[in-house]
Amino acid sequence: MAAYAKDYPHSTLSYGAFGRDFIRASRDTGKPFCLSISFKASHRPVTPDPRFDDVYANKTFTKPVNYGRQAGEHLSRQSKQGRQYERFESWNYDKDYDNVMRRYHQQIYGVDVAVGMIRDALKANGVANNTVVIFTSDNGFLCGSHGYGSKVLPYEESTRVPLIVFDPRHANSGKRLRSGALTGNVDFAPTLLTLAGLPVPANMDGKNLMPLYDDPQAAIHASLPLINVWGPKACHSLGVITKDFKYVYWHYGADDFTPVEELFHLARDPHELHNAALNPEQKPQLERMRGLYDAAVAAWKKEAVPYHNYQPFGTLFDRRIPWDEKKPTTKQRPGKKKNRN
Repeated sequence: MAAYAKDYPHSTLSYGAFGRDFIRASRDTGKPFCLSISFKASHRPVTPDPRFDDVYANKTFTKPVNYGRQAGEHLSRQSKQGRQYERFESWNYDKDYDNVMRRYHQQIYGVDVAVGMIRDALKANGVANNTVVIFTSDNGFLCGSHGYGSKVLPYEESTRVPLIVFDPRHANSGKRLRSGALTGNVDFAPTLLTLAGLPVPANMDGKNLMPLYDDPQAAIHASLPLINVWGPKACHSLGVITKDFKYVYWHYGADDFTPVEELFHLARDPHELHNAALNPEQKPQLERMRGLYDAAVAAWKKEAVPYHNYQPFGTLFDRRIPWDEKKPTTKQRPGKKKNRN
C-alpha cells in the first residue's frame, strides 16, 4: 500500500483507493473480476484515522443489557480462562467505556468511507449494474458484554456478524429486505461459486445464500455447528445453533474443572442472560439440542482432515466420553472458529 501512503496514510482508506484503482484497471480488460478486501480495522492496536476525529467526539454510548461481570456469572468457568476475560479490564471497558467505543466506532466509520470509495468506483467505471457486492466480517466483538472483551467466545456478540448482499440484477435489489434465516461463514464459498457460474463441490459444508435473496422468509439451514479451537485448551468449545436455540459444550475437565453444558433460548433470551440447561422445563429442548450436537461431533469425526491435527477434537468434544477416558494430545494446533450471520 506504499503507493497510496501520501494521500491515504491510514491503511483503511488506502484499501479503498486500491479497490478504486483495481476496478478501473479491471474495466479496461473487459473481463469479469473478483475483488476481496479484508480491512485491518477494527483490530488492535486502536489507531483510528485522525481525519475522522470529530465524528464521535464527546459521544456517549448506551451499555448493552448484558454488560459487565455480573451478567457473566452464570457462564462457564472455562470461558473465563482466556484473554477475553481479562480484556474487559485491560482494554478499559470497565473504566472508560465511552472513550473505548468512540475509537472503535471511529475505525468502523473509516471502513464505511472506504466501502463508499469502492462503490463510487463501480458507478464511475460503468460496472455497478453487473457487480454483486457482499459485505461481512470474520467475527463480532464482545465490547464488554458478560464482562468480556475481544472475540472468539461462542456468545452472540462475538459470533454474529453483519451480512449485506447487493445484486443489482435482481428484482429485490434496493428493497432493503431482511432475512432472519440461519446462515454461516461456510456459506460464502458455495455462494461465490454459484454467482460465478461454477459447480459447488458436494463435500462443501455450506449452501448458496442467494435463495434468501429470492425469498427472505426462506431457510437454508436447520442448524449449524459453532466451533472454537483457538486459544487455551480450557476455552475450546463446540456448540450447535438453530434459529431459536444455542447449545454449547465446554469439554475441558482437567485439574478441578468439570465439563459444562449451556443452553440459551435465543428467541426469548437474545442477550443470553439465562442458562436454560439448568431449567427442568427445558429438558425436552436440551435433549433435542444434545442430539444435534452429537450429530455434529459424529460429522467432525468422519470428516476432519488428517492434517492440522483436528481429528483429536472429535474425541475431546464427545460429551458421552468421560474426561478421564479422553487422551488429549500435546500437539493440538489452534484453529479458527466458525461464525454465523
